[in-house]
Amino acid sequence: MIPEPAPTVRELLAFYLEAGVDCALAEEPIDRLAEIDTPPPAPRAVPVEAPRPVAAPAVMRGEAAPAPDVAIASAREAARTAPTLEALRELMQNFEGCALKHTATRLVFADGNPQARIMFVGEAPGRDEDIEGLPFVGRSGKLLDLMIGAIGLNRTTAYIANVIPWRPPGNRTPTPQETQVCLPFIQRQIELVNPDVLVTLGNPSTQTLLSTRDGIMRTRGRWFDYDTGQRTIRALPTFHPAYLLRSPSYKRLAWQDLRAIAKVLAQGAA
Repeated sequence: MIPEPAPTVRELLAFYLEAGVDCALAEEPIDRLAEIDTPPPAPRAVPVEAPRPVAAPAVMRGEAAPAPDVAIASAREAARTAPTLEALRELMQNFEGCALKHTATRLVFADGNPQARIMFVGEAPGRDEDIEGLPFVGRSGKLLDLMIGAIGLNRTTAYIANVIPWRPPGNRTPTPQETQVCLPFIQRQIELVNPDVLVTLGNPSTQTLLSTRDGIMRTRGRWFDYDTGQRTIRALPTFHPAYLLRSPSYKRLAWQDLRAIAKVLAQGAA
């Protein structure tokens, strides 16, 4: 058997970028591809220093973080009082109940047309979104643009957001507590946009917004009712673009979902 060639530095860096690695973990580079029996480099001598006081985590910002139930209740009350999307954005900018806010670069609120008849909701921002402050602008965002463009939509005729508006460190999965704290904000965002069709992208946003425990393979392509308290919106789960990049064979099913969405939008416009 011919061994596979070792990845190049460019390939490794591309892999790390996709994996969400954005910081170094050691002062000296380590050759992970070196032979196992190669002796490790001698450790550098480190001068002994007096113990330093441990700084409080960034999420503390001088005060204790609120208890989960308090943070969730605070988010619900804040979201409920927002009369407009702009007011909601400002409330979220000032909200201190989610620790993700203090590790992210900026709030990723939304993109697109708030008067659109269709709204797409993903899970959480990634590295590119955190940098630009807009949802779906990385590789998965480019694929989403192609997907909606295939049915005659673009970012001037659609509205795009995420359940979690702040990037989790290293693109890790948001915790259930973080999701519940942020849930009132995306629920209010959906109420204010008031679309005719809501599209949940991927398993996390589908389970969170549509209150189902079924996986995306069982829910995609099925129409759900999303109740805002004011009206019922038709909702359709489909695959997240990031999943389609990893599993392109499922693009055929995603295309079926897109055609179903286009059909409903056309019926509503008739």
